[in-house]
Amino acid sequence: MRKFVLNDGVEIPTLGFGTYKIPSDGTAYRAVSQALSIGYRLIDTAALYMNESEIGKAVRDSGIGRDEIFVTSKVWLQDNGYARTRAAIDDSLRRLDMDYMDLYLVHQPYGDVQGTWKAMEEAKAAGKIRSIGVSNMTARMWKEHYPGFDVKPSVNQVEFNPYSQQRNIRRIMSEAGCVLQAWSPLARADADLMSEPAISEIAEKHGKTIAQIILGFIIHEGVIALVKSSHSDRIRENFDVFDFSLDDDDIDAMRKLDKGHPVRDPDAPGVAQYLLSKYDIYSK
Repeated sequence: MRKFVLNDGVEIPTLGFGTYKIPSDGTAYRAVSQALSIGYRLIDTAALYMNESEIGKAVRDSGIGRDEIFVTSKVWLQDNGYARTRAAIDDSLRRLDMDYMDLYLVHQPYGDVQGTWKAMEEAKAAGKIRSIGVSNMTARMWKEHYPGFDVKPSVNQVEFNPYSQQRNIRRIMSEAGCVLQAWSPLARADADLMSEPAISEIAEKHGKTIAQIILGFIIHEGVIALVKSSHSDRIRENFDVFDFSLDDDDIDAMRKLDKGHPVRDPDAPGVAQYLLSKYDIYSK
């Protein structure tokens, strides 16, 4: 598995397994167990996903050394702020049944982001977290919050796929050595993207699937891709992306697909209020 080196010296795999909407009814445990057996070494979860316990159990039962598996979790919006984030970090560690998390993110950068970041900086210094970062942070948010951070974010996890290549925030992040991580790298199997003629032509040339070409492009661009599936054949297919290389013409064709904006705009009015009304992690 190829790795990137984060700005704090921590190594992170270039391809990870995401667990959003994989239920904690045994499905998450089975999916993560299979992903680990295939070779995935980056597992991404969050307090919101309500499956941290199964992820932790799958990691422990895998027989793979804890230091070989990179585990990410995130603080949910309800817990933004210094005191609540301190408690949320310990809650995630308890549910995962781990001594530390490799990466911990501000899931939604609204409200008291500075207080949340301070708690995360302290947890990193205490050894509870190896690296800290943000998620869904736009260029506007970065400019607002970044000057108040003592520790630079190592990762920003955002919507990223060939139709949404996030060039503006990537340019700004590069000054801090922050790596972009892609959620929804396949645009939730968007019908237009998965039948895009330019990608289909490249896939045929390399004898790969459209999904594999997209993932290969994302990794080529220096972005960490998080793929998600509970289907064994798809989990395996998405991992099989390290035995080919895209040429310059392929890369140019893929870059031209960028539409210049994500499907979901974190800067849109009312996003925080919508998320708080829709997702209450304490009501479940």
